[in-house]
Amino acid sequence: MSFLVAEWRKLAIFNYEIDPKLLEKYVPYGTELDLWEGKCYVSLIGFMFLNTKLLGLKIPYHTDFEEVNLRFYVKRKENGAWKRGVVFIKEIVPKPALTFVANTVYKENYETMEMRHNWQESEENRKVAYQWRKQNGWNSIAIIAEKEAKEIIEDSKTEFITEHYWGYAHINEKSSNEYEVTHPKWKTYDVLNYKVDVDFEEIYGEEFSFLSQQEPASVMLAEGSEITVENKTKIK
Repeated sequence: MSFLVAEWRKLAIFNYEIDPKLLEKYVPYGTELDLWEGKCYVSLIGFMFLNTKLLGLKIPYHTDFEEVNLRFYVKRKENGAWKRGVVFIKEIVPKPALTFVANTVYKENYETMEMRHNWQESEENRKVAYQWRKQNGWNSIAIIAEKEAKEIIEDSKTEFITEHYWGYAHINEKSSNEYEVTHPKWKTYDVLNYKVDVDFEEIYGEEFSFLSQQEPASVMLAEGSEITVENKTKIK
């Protein structure tokens, strides 16, 4: 049985080019940075969890909720083949129980904040926005995109960003957690406009404060799909 089954929907993805040296201390044991055309990226992603089940059970008041995460990309060679995965610097959710389970079981770095979202669809376009609040006030990301979804082009940056099917979490210098995330290939919407209003220093620390002044290298909106998160294994 999968550890978690849910839908991830309307993923607003903001990609920033970053010096790989800044991420070295976050790279879990057994993995290495995965670059796109020689460049290192972190992605700020907001989306909705829908119809969530934990070990096959729906937990009251914990089935539909927002998440915003900051992640980067790694790979791990196993039996001569590369596994392409992600590492989360921080994941923000609105429910303390979610934070407790993820931090305890998967050794992730979740934090609980007040959150909200807004989806709008018109004849011309669709609007997707996510907001989360810490002490200094509300942070937000928003996208206006084409109404109709398109297939992702093979060997594109969008495919690189969305087609990572493993998660890795640091335990210590000699071990890390690995878990598989399954989903079909997503469709995306062409982005028409976007806005980022995020206090990166308050949310992610001084080392990421420069992102508040940096324009994203690319912005994407993916429809998402049903997903599963499988049980973890330890690499050591």
